Amino acid sequence: MKYDVIVVGGGPSGLMAAIAAGEKKERVLLVDKGSKLGKKLAISGGGRCNVTNRLPVDEIIKHIPGNGRFLHSAFSIFNNEDIIAFFEGLGVALKEEDHGRMFPVSNKAQSVVDALLRRLGELHVEIRTNVEVADLLVNEESVEGIQLVNGDQIMANAVVLAVGGKSVPQTGSTGDGYPWVEKAGHTVTELFPTEVPLLSNEPFIKNRKLQGLALRGAAVSVLNKKGKPLVTHEMDMLFTHFGLSGPAILRCSQFVVKEMKKQKGEAVVVRIDSMPSINAESLFQQLHKEAKDQAKKAVKNVWKGLIPERYLDFLMERSEIDPDQQAGTIATDKFRLVVHLMKSFELRVNGTQSIEKAFVTGGGVSVKEIEPKTMASKKCSGLFVCGELLDIHGYTGGYNITSALVTGRLAGTNAGMMDVPL
Repeated sequence: MKYDVIVVGGGPSGLMAAIAAGEKKERVLLVDKGSKLGKKLAISGGGRCNVTNRLPVDEIIKHIPGNGRFLHSAFSIFNNEDIIAFFEGLGVALKEEDHGRMFPVSNKAQSVVDALLRRLGELHVEIRTNVEVADLLVNEESVEGIQLVNGDQIMANAVVLAVGGKSVPQTGSTGDGYPWVEKAGHTVTELFPTEVPLLSNEPFIKNRKLQGLALRGAAVSVLNKKGKPLVTHEMDMLFTHFGLSGPAILRCSQFVVKEMKKQKGEAVVVRIDSMPSINAESLFQQLHKEAKDQAKKAVKNVWKGLIPERYLDFLMERSEIDPDQQAGTIATDKFRLVVHLMKSFELRVNGTQSIEKAFVTGGGVSVKEIEPKTMASKKCSGLFVCGELLDIHGYTGGYNITSALVTGRLAGTNAGMMDVPL
């Protein structure tokens, strides 16, 4: 049997594409090499599934620094509010949390996966798991179907590729799709890890002095060679045994990767402001006054609660201040130095963890070669590309999944509208 549409990949984008195609055509096949569909969805958002974000579309696009502007056309057809309506229409009640993040009221990602699978069943979409695709069948710039690893060929009028990138390989995203799209004439831009922890060889990292220490609401900046900030994110961060992690660090990571490439692999400086709500001079005056008013007290007790105790001890040691020293006996230049470190502590990072340990893959199928309103290939008739296989990447917080669901919806809808060749 020849199918109207074959969707390859059972992640967020593939599930949405198969549903959209199933709403248009009767003979739709969804294949996945894993034994379970929706693996990435099931573990997303800490197992709660951050299905989208309720910020205005322009804000969402700002949170997708990797080619987010490409999605303007797509959002004019199907956007984050449509995603919310779609899931609520499937019986998945959603709730809004901080920064616009949308979660199922059940707090269970599996309820989202189950709803999608139910909808596929209602539409009689054929599902085949444990099926490994070896290649695309392409004839004269037109897709004809897929070839399986066992040699079987399955023919179709349209093929949607939703096989993901190279990040989180335990969910099945192992980069399978890149050679297939190249065979179909596409350019795959250089792949790199994004939303990934950073590595550092600083002695205090190596000796684990701050391991496990979290800074709440720190402002983290990535500096260029001239010491100017390329980007700043004000969120929580974490010191680890290998470097830095936490939301602020993950958001900065792609800028570290790009700056290191620009500097031919040299280490990049990251600056940490542990008290971004107050400027340096006001902080100096505050600390100076507190020390003067409580001159006889140990300085560690006077400044207690300003920042985490371990971090304060670390910065005082760097400023050559004895934590047990009487506050009134500290020299002004040491006050200045500890304030400087609270506001502008700098360390060198020399890379990131691997792309397999990243939350998101940077790079992929060049968006210049994809029709922005349909996700159709400009290189190969009948081929549609969506999700993380595309060179689109955003921050965590519901932005990548929004991109995946929107591009999947458009790819499946338009694949389902392909006319049968004469």
